[in-house]
Amino acid sequence: MGQSERKREAGEHSNGLQMAPEQMLDLARKAAELVVERIDGLPKENAWEGEFRRELENWLVEEPPEAGRPAAEVIEQAARDVLPIATRLDHPRCFGFVPTAPTWPGVLADFMAAGYNANACTWLVASGPSQLELVVIDWLRRWLGYPESAGGLLTSGGSAASLDAFVAAREAVGHPERMTVYMSDQSHSAQVRAAKIIGVRPECIRLLPSDEHSRLDMEALARAVADDRAAGFNPIAVCANAGAGSTGAIDPIGAMADYCEAEGIWLHIDAAYGGFAVVTERGKKLLHGIERADSIGLDAHKWFFQPYEAGCLLVKDLSTLEHAFGVRHDMLQDTIWGANHPNFSDRGLQLSRSVRALKIWMSVQTFGMAAFRQAVSKGMELADRAEEYVQASQTLEMLTPASLSIVCFRVNPADTDLDEKSLDEINKTVLARVFWDTHSFVSSTLLHGQFSLRMCIVNHTTTWDDVRKTLEAIERFGREASA
Repeated sequence: MGQSERKREAGEHSNGLQMAPEQMLDLARKAAELVVERIDGLPKENAWEGEFRRELENWLVEEPPEAGRPAAEVIEQAARDVLPIATRLDHPRCFGFVPTAPTWPGVLADFMAAGYNANACTWLVASGPSQLELVVIDWLRRWLGYPESAGGLLTSGGSAASLDAFVAAREAVGHPERMTVYMSDQSHSAQVRAAKIIGVRPECIRLLPSDEHSRLDMEALARAVADDRAAGFNPIAVCANAGAGSTGAIDPIGAMADYCEAEGIWLHIDAAYGGFAVVTERGKKLLHGIERADSIGLDAHKWFFQPYEAGCLLVKDLSTLEHAFGVRHDMLQDTIWGANHPNFSDRGLQLSRSVRALKIWMSVQTFGMAAFRQAVSKGMELADRAEEYVQASQTLEMLTPASLSIVCFRVNPADTDLDEKSLDEINKTVLARVFWDTHSFVSSTLLHGQFSLRMCIVNHTTTWDDVRKTLEAIERFGREASA
């Protein structure tokens, strides 16, 4: 270590929490190099890396140091012992849950937003970030086909978007007693949690049966609402899936919109996973009618290739959101700027908010929408090819048609006669082997009681070779497990 380097290290903590500009640049460069090296090396790594808690405690549990140590050393430890021990959600062979691969401009945007230390809470505090969020929200509004009266805000994710939507639905009907909400048995747990938080009793959350294609049963919905109203309950919201998490299934959105309009019930669409399919022609057709919903939640950190957190809620009538969340606060009286200068804190549950719009804006500005449309389309095309592969296989069986970019299937060799219990055990064994013995990561779900392997293909870096080799490994493990 040279003399100037030693001086820099020695002076690192001499001025409280500040660092010299030269040192800040050196550390930023080191962190960027580590991240780029990680991204470049992903295909050679496993898509999943886990560790037992006891082992991690041995590495990480300690008292906070009284005196600091060189920042470069801390960065290296984080890159070695903390961040890699996780599912690598941007790995080209990560097909579990709903993964994603963020764009590099999106990553840099989060770095810049943190460095500029902006709080996107009110117009007074963050005029530029607020205007940019309005721009991005309007992009989303137009992609979804919403009217100009619509609006919304960016959230941490689908869970916060659902909660904000349910609050708006509740307030729109005057916060009645004995509230009920309705959703498919394929709905995400975030919808159930949001209903509980706004005061719907667990027994009043109606999980309705889905059909053989995992779509909500309209007759069951109509019966449930009629029965509840006859018994003195107050239906406040119906939830539709625009890409159910398990199967990618799309509920009958048009029929649900007709029903909710006739019955005067708020229609919320959970499009957290599937919503960004609307930027493609195929996706627009699949999600036709989505623009009729009272509210829509979608996540840019899923199928729009952004870093976490980048959720969004849009409502057809912006006033319903502002009526639900606008609260006067004496300490914030200076933030009242005037007409047409919105405060995003009046649209949702957060006051302090990160600048989430910047990553979406920088990514789209850098690559253009044609590249995004192609990347979203690619996920659906690869899912189609995966379905064809499974249908042609003598070892694998499709359990439900591929929808959007999700494929649900299982090992069920054609030359065997295995009962359901045996098939479940075989597929669980195969899943574990994929975790431990391949570069790939897939997850599972239950479809009407059947254990299903599940691939969600949304990574813009994934190739057919990645999908095919994963399916070949599952076939091989399946043959061995069922022998």
